Amino acid sequence: MTSELAAPMTTDTGADPRVAVVVITHQRREELLLALSRLRLLPEQPHVVVVDNGSTDGTADAVRAQHPWVELIASPTNLGAVGRNRGVARLDTPYVAFCDDDTWWEPGSLRTAADTLDAHPRLAVLTARILVEPGSTEDPIVAELRDSPVVGADWLPGPALGSFLAGASVLRREAFDEVGGFSERLWLGGEEELMAGDLASAGWELCYLPDLTVHHQASTARDPHKRRADGIRNTLWTTWLRRPLRPALRRTGHLLRTVPRDRVTARGLLAAVRGLPWVLRERTVLPPHAEARFAALEHAQRSSTARRYVS
Repeated sequence: MTSELAAPMTTDTGADPRVAVVVITHQRREELLLALSRLRLLPEQPHVVVVDNGSTDGTADAVRAQHPWVELIASPTNLGAVGRNRGVARLDTPYVAFCDDDTWWEPGSLRTAADTLDAHPRLAVLTARILVEPGSTEDPIVAELRDSPVVGADWLPGPALGSFLAGASVLRREAFDEVGGFSERLWLGGEEELMAGDLASAGWELCYLPDLTVHHQASTARDPHKRRADGIRNTLWTTWLRRPLRPALRRTGHLLRTVPRDRVTARGLLAAVRGLPWVLRERTVLPPHAEARFAALEHAQRSSTARRYVS
């Protein structure tokens, strides 16, 4: 490590104690170390909690040695998105920014997020503009966030959203706790949609704020087939956990018509069917105001080029 990372940075604006960062990681030691180096240089000087989800590549030891300023939770197993719940539980800040191990926040964005959340007490989630690295080009999903058809409160500082991207969002801790965090059953892959529905049901707002920026340099250390299978399973589970009958049938039909017809899809569909008893036990249909958000997204979901189930 270079000496400039050995001590907290100081700036004219100083640290911001309102917002902390939670990072989940699995088998991406080098990507994580680079992301932490960048988080260390943020003028907000956030408290950072890293949840290592059972890595066997020396991630935890490397974090202890090279980033002793980080609070590390070394889980012996891969908790998936629930690792974020573990990280949030360690914090007492009113706001929490999530980060993946291949993403990092633009300097000043966390302070802007905290200011915005301070000003809007019923706002639960702010999702940032995502720049793909190298090159700092906008992720294709940004256009969908910017042009969101969801109708929210007229006081929102940006376009209302029906869901959010955890690795590029800042959440209000109170709202996160109220809905119980991320679902243990969904594990990882589109897990935000279920939480977003529950937040909307509880009267919270979500929005896109282009003044916030997250950089994403996609790691090559991933299992795209597992990601696709889990995404298909979780989409079906979330749909049948929360959507009314007709919208649930429409979304299921569209998914079945458009996913690749291969073993990966079969694995995802089989997992979804196996979870059906749990889904039926836990099914709670969204109230009309929350369902309206998902209904507004149906056309975008069918036409999106950024949300395809491919691997």
